[in-house]
Amino acid sequence: MDPQQLRKLLEAVRAGQVPVEQAVEQLKCLPYEDLGYAKIDHHRHLRKGFPEVIFCQGKTVEQVAQIFYRLCQASEVNVMGTRATEVMYEAVKQLVPEAAYDSTARIIMRRRAQTYLHGLICVCSAGTADLPVAEEAALTCELMGNRVERVYDVGVAGLHRLLDRIAILRRANVIIVVAGMEGALPSVVGGLLDKPIIAVPTSVGYGAGFHGLAALLAMLNSCAAGVTVVNIDNGFGAAYAAGLINKLAGDQH
Repeated sequence: MDPQQLRKLLEAVRAGQVPVEQAVEQLKCLPYEDLGYAKIDHHRHLRKGFPEVIFCQGKTVEQVAQIFYRLCQASEVNVMGTRATEVMYEAVKQLVPEAAYDSTARIIMRRRAQTYLHGLICVCSAGTADLPVAEEAALTCELMGNRVERVYDVGVAGLHRLLDRIAILRRANVIIVVAGMEGALPSVVGGLLDKPIIAVPTSVGYGAGFHGLAALLAMLNSCAAGVTVVNIDNGFGAAYAAGLINKLAGDQH
């Protein structure tokens, strides 16, 4: 249940439009709903400002569909599931016809009309092979209510591509930088700009990249100040952190 929905319910009770017993029934699922295989945290939107997000990988198709459906039933805001497959999406769509799927980001979503924050988040990626992680980050930021600018395929093998987009990056409150291989791009961006950088190593690369470990260690060892690092391929985690930073920056204006 989102704050606006809860406020409407309480106002309806105060006005005598909704009986107390009916309100209690609607609030019964707070703070969570137990489905046996999952305890859905309906209270999370009230605590965190965004509903629980489904990590679909490792769950069955039926589990994903039911959890997604229950989240949609409990709230009128954006709902999303990450690391989802086309098969999972088809099952969700049977229960939530308005659901959509982004095959690059691997995200199932139920979008609602929303007001975007004034601040900007830039998502910057080194290469086209990093797009699935970059799009997971960008789409998550948008679903959380952030304005997003994508700056893709600007890796260190051709720095002129990055410099051509530097004006856009300067307008951002926070920049997510996604890179595989040697993971050098966050250090370059961090050395050019006075913005917080959230670096996302990807598992893109040859054998010595160790499925993203080389990029992760390079980013952790960056000499550029202001670079923080999330886990390998964790576009969602970077986006959530960036959204919190962007909201704080917006609250100060």
